[in-house]
Amino acid sequence: MTLYSSIVHAAVHVPPGTQSVAEVENRFSYHSPHVPLTPGVLAHMYGLAERTVAADDEQPSDLAAHAARRLFAAPGVAGPSDVDLLIFAGILADMEEPATGHVVADKLGLSCPVFDLKNACNGVLNAIEVADALIRAGQYRRVLVTTAEVSTRESRWSVGDPAEVLSALPSLSTGDMGSALLLEASERPGVISSRFFANSWGWPAATLPNPYAQHRTLGELRIDSAQLVDSFAGLPEKVRSAVGDMGVKVEDLDLVCVHQPSVAFTRVVCEWVGVDPDRVLATFPTHGNVATNTIPLQLATALDTGRLRRGDLVGMFGFASGASAGVVVCEW
Repeated sequence: MTLYSSIVHAAVHVPPGTQSVAEVENRFSYHSPHVPLTPGVLAHMYGLAERTVAADDEQPSDLAAHAARRLFAAPGVAGPSDVDLLIFAGILADMEEPATGHVVADKLGLSCPVFDLKNACNGVLNAIEVADALIRAGQYRRVLVTTAEVSTRESRWSVGDPAEVLSALPSLSTGDMGSALLLEASERPGVISSRFFANSWGWPAATLPNPYAQHRTLGELRIDSAQLVDSFAGLPEKVRSAVGDMGVKVEDLDLVCVHQPSVAFTRVVCEWVGVDPDRVLATFPTHGNVATNTIPLQLATALDTGRLRRGDLVGMFGFASGASAGVVVCEW
């Protein structure tokens, strides 16, 4: 019998804490008194209204575990003891060693193998690709993909040079969240296909240095938005071509999910992949850039609101720093 994999459920944990754009801008102005910041700039440039903020004592593993517990509590979903492999795909981690996947597994009471997988904001899409391949190979039957970000802790509140403001502003639009997806072996092709591409020469556009490697106490998130967009040169065409090679038309997709680091960039990505922005569930304005959680958040929201039903054709498109681009198409 030919094995396939299906994504059977998606769940997120949204921290109860929030920061309005006014609160964020006021805090930045307090810590950077010599750097002028026009009130409302985050709403104007990025389309942000507020962002979600995790409690100070919660780590990425906590947020990921919260999301996984919510997933397991859903009707008809297999329990923790049935998971054969856990993958943690977050950018941020509890620690450098061991893999954060171990910490998540311990908090969930799992005894299965684990590993971490990282590729900036495309980590979850890559984890789906890897889980699909492992399930198809018969290595595992159920794979739990988890992720979490506490990106608000990387906010650059203190900027001394006005020239640094543009590279610091994106760090003020991030949000915290945890997510979980469960993939299972299936007799029907749930995950239909996936394709990924890279322009690795574009890596300097968005960086968060490792403090140990850089001999610093804390790495600073720096994003050159214009350089980041330029780093995707040629990738949209490859993604569109890949969708065509899958035998799928974008207009045939029942749900389209795209990475959303801002409202403006969401529109750009929609133009790149050839989809009307009104078809995409907008998550950025009220959550911020939740990085690897963005696509799981759209899936979970679509499930909760009835926008996603069994048998629907779903396209998930990711454009992330590095630069990398990818698409995963599945039948729910």
